[in-house]
Amino acid sequence: MASKSAKILILGGGFGGLFTALDLAGTGEVTLVDEHDHFLFKPMLYEYLSGEVELWHIAPNFSELLDNVRTVRGAIESIDLENRSVVIAGRGAPFSYDVLVMALGAITNYWGVGGAEEFTLPFREVEDANRLRRRMTESLDHLPPDAAPQDTREALTFVVVGGGASGVELSTKMSDLLRDAVKRRALRGEPRVIIVEMADRLVPGMGDEIREYVERGLDRHRIEVHTRTRVARVSSAGLTLEHNGRETEIAAAGVIWVAGVRLNSVIENLKVEKDQRGLILVEPTLQVRGHKDAFALGDIAFYPDVAPALAGTAQLAFQQAHLCARNVRAFLNGEDLKAKHFVELGEALSLGTEHAAVLSAGKVMGGALARQARFAMYTARLPTWHHRLRVGASWFFEGTQARPLQPLGF
Repeated sequence: MASKSAKILILGGGFGGLFTALDLAGTGEVTLVDEHDHFLFKPMLYEYLSGEVELWHIAPNFSELLDNVRTVRGAIESIDLENRSVVIAGRGAPFSYDVLVMALGAITNYWGVGGAEEFTLPFREVEDANRLRRRMTESLDHLPPDAAPQDTREALTFVVVGGGASGVELSTKMSDLLRDAVKRRALRGEPRVIIVEMADRLVPGMGDEIREYVERGLDRHRIEVHTRTRVARVSSAGLTLEHNGRETEIAAAGVIWVAGVRLNSVIENLKVEKDQRGLILVEPTLQVRGHKDAFALGDIAFYPDVAPALAGTAQLAFQQAHLCARNVRAFLNGEDLKAKHFVELGEALSLGTEHAAVLSAGKVMGGALARQARFAMYTARLPTWHHRLRVGASWFFEGTQARPLQPLGF
């Protein structure tokens, strides 16, 4: 197949899809399809919530990043691997392809908990961060200046469901923002931020070294931790927790759900070989089993030769994208395809607006210096050299201080 005329269709504009598109630009007719018009650097969505970074830093438009790549905005309705076509909502006739790359990512998993999808706030997109920041600000604005300390605590109770890295980073950012706002407004009392986790410890996928920094950070932020605890149900007023067979109701101004993900319905309905979790089984070349012209990577694919801690992470999709692009070109040119072992590039957790914990080369660094190291690490992983240069200069010259929760209307 001539690579110059081949139609390459990439589904999903996250780390896997975007970086594959960047590497394939100029190879045939490349089309990237996504529900949004922008890429999102999700590891720094927490910094967007706190105002440490601006929207353009972490959510550049695809048009700013991609040359020689067509972008189409729309939701994927169905994929037909036999007839090499994809139906996109509102786009009329199906899109045909010679090579397909599936990098659709995952969606929030509510695990069938009553009221969770209806009443909780997810945290995966820019709109989610905007909604949460607005909820925190509204809760502060409803407090009278002379509120009793217990009223402040009740009005500013927020629960984060999910004690993985997302829950830790989110809760520490929220705590810093709320405590700063209480101080600025001269309110009495303090906010109450709670993490709920079903396992017996937080960040269960991480090592003991970095967990020590996490636990100290949570203590410093006075975050209430509930482990071995299940969410029984959620309502508009709060949620009910179950621990050791006993239920406890907690009234909350907001319940934020970061308790795991699941595959979207398009991948669930796709008739290909899958593992017990529903992930697409791929060859070491990232080709879908039984379909040499289709590749899958990131959250939707099971790739066996991966360090365990990498599963479901942005850095895995980031690494797989380069192998995927290389193998797409090789497939089109009739060359041998390659495989690769993917290793962890290092872990970095934000712990509030002033501290972080970074694990690199087996060593852990914490505190304010780790926060700067985290910014430097993520600068290097931004999509293009031009965008890295602009964002790096902004962070260096303009700083990365948090933006206070100002009263609405200011």
